[in-house]
Amino acid sequence: MPSKDPLPSKENTIFKKILKCYEVKQYRQGLKLCKHILSNPKFSEHGETLAMKGLILNCLSRKEEAYDHVKRGLRNDLTSHVCWHVFGLLQRSDRKYDEAIKAYRNALRWDKDNLQIMRDLSLLQIQMRDYDGYRETRQRLLELRPGQRASWIGYAISWHLLKDYEMALAVIEEFRKTLNPKPYDYEYSELILYQSSILEEACRYQDAINHLQKYEKDIVDKLFLEESRARLYQLLGDTSSSAAVYRNLIERNPENSSYYKGLESCCNLETIEVRQKIYSDVLEQQPRASLPKKLPLTFLTGDMFRDHVDEYLRRSLRKGVPSLFTSLKPLYTDSSKVSMIQQLTTTYYRTLIDKQLFHPEDTIESNEGELEPPTTLLWTQAYLAQHYDYLGDFKQAFHHINEALDATPTLPELQMIKGKIFKHAGNMQLAAQHLDEAQAMDTADRYINCVCAKYMLRNNQVKEAEAMCQNFTREGASAADNLNEMQCMWFQTECAAAYSRRQQWGDALRHCHQVDKHFTEITEDQFDFHTYCLRKFTLRSYVSLLRLEDVLRNHRFYFKAASIAIKIYLHLHSHPVGDETSHGESNPSNLSASELKKLKNKQRKAQKKAAEEKAAAEEAAKRQTTADKNNKASGADADSEVSKKSDELLPSKLERCADPLEQAIRFLVPLQTLCSHKIESHIFAYEIYSRRGKPLLMLKAIKGGYNLHTRDPRFHVCMVKFLIYVRAASNLPDSVKEVLDKEMSSIYNNVTPQSLNNKFLDDNKSSLPHRLAAAQAMYYMDQSCQTAALELACSLDNSLSGVTIQNCSEVYASLTKQDFGECSEKMESYKKSCHQLFPFSSVFSPEPVAEKPSEEVVCNGVNSGHHDPLTQHEQ
Repeated sequence: MPSKDPLPSKENTIFKKILKCYEVKQYRQGLKLCKHILSNPKFSEHGETLAMKGLILNCLSRKEEAYDHVKRGLRNDLTSHVCWHVFGLLQRSDRKYDEAIKAYRNALRWDKDNLQIMRDLSLLQIQMRDYDGYRETRQRLLELRPGQRASWIGYAISWHLLKDYEMALAVIEEFRKTLNPKPYDYEYSELILYQSSILEEACRYQDAINHLQKYEKDIVDKLFLEESRARLYQLLGDTSSSAAVYRNLIERNPENSSYYKGLESCCNLETIEVRQKIYSDVLEQQPRASLPKKLPLTFLTGDMFRDHVDEYLRRSLRKGVPSLFTSLKPLYTDSSKVSMIQQLTTTYYRTLIDKQLFHPEDTIESNEGELEPPTTLLWTQAYLAQHYDYLGDFKQAFHHINEALDATPTLPELQMIKGKIFKHAGNMQLAAQHLDEAQAMDTADRYINCVCAKYMLRNNQVKEAEAMCQNFTREGASAADNLNEMQCMWFQTECAAAYSRRQQWGDALRHCHQVDKHFTEITEDQFDFHTYCLRKFTLRSYVSLLRLEDVLRNHRFYFKAASIAIKIYLHLHSHPVGDETSHGESNPSNLSASELKKLKNKQRKAQKKAAEEKAAAEEAAKRQTTADKNNKASGADADSEVSKKSDELLPSKLERCADPLEQAIRFLVPLQTLCSHKIESHIFAYEIYSRRGKPLLMLKAIKGGYNLHTRDPRFHVCMVKFLIYVRAASNLPDSVKEVLDKEMSSIYNNVTPQSLNNKFLDDNKSSLPHRLAAAQAMYYMDQSCQTAALELACSLDNSLSGVTIQNCSEVYASLTKQDFGECSEKMESYKKSCHQLFPFSSVFSPEPVAEKPSEEVVCNGVNSGHHDPLTQHEQ
């Protein structure tokens, strides 16, 4: 429908030029043309021109003016599809997709056959996963433009996403009949394979096989063709045909473990010998392949395992394979295999020193007339160091790695191994030093550079880590900014954790929000593929992309960033930054000399941090000014959206947010939706809603964690606290009480908090983490039980399991946070006891740890780092 206020011929020509200026991003010129029309009193309130001016102003980041002009345009011409379309574009730019869809639908009321509006509407519908609406829009586009390929493909995909496979196949088949494939036609090949994938999803396996056979000559991706055949034959139960295809695939690529797994599932493996024959047959044809030598180690036992692992170890040590221990680490879940590996490697070590051979019974003649080179002993020592490190015997680990370093001090891999041992022994400071030495030996190795930066961050050396990463980032920009642009999320999550340990809450939150922003940007980037994939016929990848985006935030990087952010916001809720100064600080005359010194240091650090933030803001303003000058020709405005977003992530603002719990919920919601299988999600939910006083949401968190059938000690504390809360609550509405009584009866079985805690302790009395949780619950219920709770939590009896550096650090952190009240004497005695068990750990060390460990020390422990003051248990 034409506008109710059409322009004369001259002004209409100018209006078309405005549209052209918008398309080619000549925004300044477009504004001049808009002014030319609107300056005429007859057309000063012309709706479509006002709307276009608003759209151009939006591109210049002048949001308020843009909305003002577009709304004025709509008021003046509600029947114009242009005004409604522009209003939808503005809403889309602000990510208000539901409002944008409404605007597009209003636009189609006045111009129902407008293809551009329909395309924009379909993009938003698929972005919002409105599959029914997407199908309707795609059907209309197909009716209007049946000659366009994208119309057919989009319509077929809409049925596929709705899981109506028959309709999807029918549409694709009709479209396929219209095509004239060329030799080696990739797009036609993708269409055939897409049909096959739909048939497989519809469980029509035989039809899928027949389809692949019929169009085999047209399929370009032969590897996927063979993999599909093997999988489909297996699903049909035709194991002989599937095994034959898998053997062909293994012959093509013997280093793909999934092929061996598929072949094993197709064969009747009655004995280990039959299973082993699969791999020996492959080695006869391809003796240089490494995977068929490694995989049998996972299922062989006894003497067969010893013979095979002996051969595997000798070959790898002779070659000097740095990743040997990593490749064998999966075997360390079996204690008998660990024992045999230790016997073999210690025999190698002694015999190589004495005879330069692997075994005492070996001779030069049996060893092809040669002695083993000195590097074989070196790599044997390196392997033994990693072996004992994994077992927690740091004395032996240091002994072997020091011997290797004495012989070859310039090998970066040895320094990395020693750094890793120090990390596992609990001393990140020395671990970072050794990684720094390793990096200095090979400055061109990006992997060592990244590991060194990670160790520095674990040691809370953020500035040093940024300087280390500067070697491989863009010149002229800070490492942190460049890594943020590249969405380097491992660095940002480690930075967030480091700042959190240093209790610099604002900086930690800034990195958490940056990671969250990355995932938002990845989601927004889908828009680029909704049209591209239909145009390029990458249909299988497109459907996989849509399904990946649906579960994007269950990625470990998001989970880690969200966990850190939630812990910080919970801390800020209880201890707001503005309340950090105590009454003693406000009156320095009341402080002792040491306390006054601490106060001055704290104030000096705060001033330094404020100065750094101010300098960073000034530098950002300078960069923005330069960018504004460079972009002036294209219409960039000084008050850009980018600068506004950067202001939002100022550490000082983030740590002083008005409602920390509301911010925590923002991070929690994706975890509840996508990570409900992790107990941490339910613990976070309980902690947040308990502070908000929401009993039903607390119940939901408790029920979700209970349904996981986990005995996590942290969740037990939540269960006890919730039971006490419900029993003490007297002013709950009757409807809430009814729901609580009904749901809690199946979870708690009408037990008292004391009975629940006693049963938990009886079931887990030999586990240190569970004893800590029971002790915390005991003190929470009755503070007069402090002595009993402390004895329960601080016991380091030899019969206990889980006496590790990490778990003992959590107990010490709990004592430090006064979870058991004032107990400074017990805390110091516990620290001394832990220091005797873990002498290299910086958490328990009364003084800096010497690098050379004593030979008399007997160690016991596993991985640990500096403890996090916000949590008692870190995965």
